Amino acid sequence: MHDELPLPSHYEPDRVADVWRVDYERRFADAVAWAARHGLAPAASDEQAVCLLVVDGQNTFCTPGFELFVGGRSGVGALEDSRRLCAFVYRNLGLISQSVATLDTHQAFQIFHAPLLVGPDGRHPDPYTLVSTEDIASGRWRINASAAIALGRDPEYIETHLSSYARALSETGKYELTVWPFHALLGGIGHALVSAIEEALFFHAIARTSPTVFEMKGDRPLTEHYSALGPEVLRDFTGSPLGSRNGRLIERLLRHEAVIVAGQAKSHCVAWTVEDLLNDPLVREHGLGDRLYLLEDCTSPVVVPGVIDYTEAADEAFARFAARGAHVVRSTDPVATWPGPISRAAATRA
Repeated sequence: MHDELPLPSHYEPDRVADVWRVDYERRFADAVAWAARHGLAPAASDEQAVCLLVVDGQNTFCTPGFELFVGGRSGVGALEDSRRLCAFVYRNLGLISQSVATLDTHQAFQIFHAPLLVGPDGRHPDPYTLVSTEDIASGRWRINASAAIALGRDPEYIETHLSSYARALSETGKYELTVWPFHALLGGIGHALVSAIEEALFFHAIARTSPTVFEMKGDRPLTEHYSALGPEVLRDFTGSPLGSRNGRLIERLLRHEAVIVAGQAKSHCVAWTVEDLLNDPLVREHGLGDRLYLLEDCTSPVVVPGVIDYTEAADEAFARFAARGAHVVRSTDPVATWPGPISRAAATRA
């Protein structure tokens, strides 16, 4: 039966809010010694493989003071989530066969950033502005022609796309087009993983001889990309693709006995990644649903006090997932006590 490991001495929970350079050489030596001390075998030898999927564990969402820090109702949600996630990784090095980290990846000119939209007075929308089909039809918000040209697009095409896109979003029943603050900008420090999470995943990679897999999402300028598996709207009004489904990631997840999900935000990218997984035909065919474990104490909903609060929507989503077979669990509970098929994987670990 799988035994949880102690926390290594280099892990400092109080530093999870800090940004620092991971000392890879020292962590490499530490991880090699740790693996030998605790008898950790290479992940390739695992008879029942377990995947940890970390959704957008980046500074932009998880570190206080960054652009879209997910505070939840407590105000420190993502920070506490990161502490628990790191501890979970270290304690379960012997159980986790593969870690996959998604990275929200944006640039300044995207359909959900202010520079692409402008009002009749020439002003751009404020962060968290909701843009409805009525707003577009009335002219309250329209495409910034200069920004469209900067993207190498015809402004008339982008104008028509905006209306079509907002309508397509509305038909999904998810959210209206939201103008988000600039976040997860490629090349910026907000795009990077939280230092403590990066260190934990690197330590796992060395200790289990299992390189972390990184999956970028969200870099297409004309569609949003909450789910790690594909954009919100796949095609424009002409039928041309705006992005594509990440079939490679789905196939990778299906190769595991269990998939454990954590990250940010519970109401958005985590929720829609799980929703996409449960709705995928290949996933349904192979029955991944009851092999899915959601770490409810390692994810928080988007809450902007006095503006928006997605707590109830996030909780309702997790309840739907549980009703469809997914297991909602806590990182602080021993994996051996979790329900479902993960017990088979735990039983094979010394």
